[in-house]
Amino acid sequence: MLSYNDLKVGVVFLYEGQPYEVISFATLRKQQRKPVAQTQIKNLITGKILDRNFHMNETFEEADVEKRPAKYLYNSRGEYWFSAIDNPSARFSMTEEVAGTQAQFTKPNTELTALYWNDDPINILWPIKAELSIEETVPGEKGNTTSGGTKAAKLETGATIQVPLFINNGDVVRINTATGEYAERVEKATGGL
Repeated sequence: MLSYNDLKVGVVFLYEGQPYEVISFATLRKQQRKPVAQTQIKNLITGKILDRNFHMNETFEEADVEKRPAKYLYNSRGEYWFSAIDNPSARFSMTEEVAGTQAQFTKPNTELTALYWNDDPINILWPIKAELSIEETVPGEKGNTTSGGTKAAKLETGATIQVPLFINNGDVVRINTATGEYAERVEKATGGL
């Protein structure tokens, strides 16, 4: 059993019969009252995020969530398809809501980690960083390498992000998948425009 003090960021526990992961945790103490844990928890099955307060006397059962390697295959009509690495015929899918926004920054055939609960796949741990090439953006302008301006760019996965003005078609950039933001240019396009 987990106590109220064990609810740290990243801990997975059962709440209302489903596995939840703690996303944020803060202790709140008002005058002479007992402390309260203010948390944001994410349902690992539905992907919904809840704000919940827990009291000192509450206990929680730790969720038995297993991590297994998986491979991202493709997405179609709002569903993301995966398979076990050692058995390509063992396929499973997740809706766009459960997969989350990080899915749009992942190339097919990328190896990931799937979360299983009661032997059923419930969620995916996506890579934090992704290196993707720029498919389409307006041409870069000379002299704008430090001005701080941005422009829209379409990535090879189809996602659109904001990049600095000096980024051109064919450049490979690193993206923070959690925030969807440009991090740095990894490789400049060869043969340039």
